[in-house]
Amino acid sequence: MSAKRVGAGFSLLELQVVLAVIAILCVMAVRLDPGSMALTAVQGELRACVEQAFQLARSRGCSVRVALAGPAPVRRGRPHESADVLPLKLPRGVRWGLPHSGIPLPPGMGRTVQAHLTGQAHPCITVTPARTAEATAWFLTDGRDAVCLRLSDQGQVTLLRWRRRLRQWERS
Repeated sequence: MSAKRVGAGFSLLELQVVLAVIAILCVMAVRLDPGSMALTAVQGELRACVEQAFQLARSRGCSVRVALAGPAPVRRGRPHESADVLPLKLPRGVRWGLPHSGIPLPPGMGRTVQAHLTGQAHPCITVTPARTAEATAWFLTDGRDAVCLRLSDQGQVTLLRWRRRLRQWERS
């Protein structure tokens, strides 16, 4: 009589081989495009910060700003207004502004003097309790791919991602 294996699973050797293959694939993915992962992470963080700002503005009844982590820029002409600031910290390898590597502006977007390169024209995103906003565009890049956040004055958020392999902008 032969003994049947009931609920037979994987041996320890088989498990180690599978884990080794997964580890090799992960290392290859990181080496192929490490910046893309950081850009994807900050893309999700950016969307979450803007949505959280809309929620906070509505619940508190005052304007809320999203700004890059660090000292908040001083708003000239309206020093009496106080607004909460949600900081957005950029991971290593991701910076504000379009790269100089020939990425065109998204469709329907006019070229500005320096804002698309340096980001200096729009240092903060300000949203109001009525779900309106100061219209703005933010570009974040890892040097190869880019993310563009477009925010209309009616509070409509559009996130676009430049795909280097496809040479085009696509909605995220």
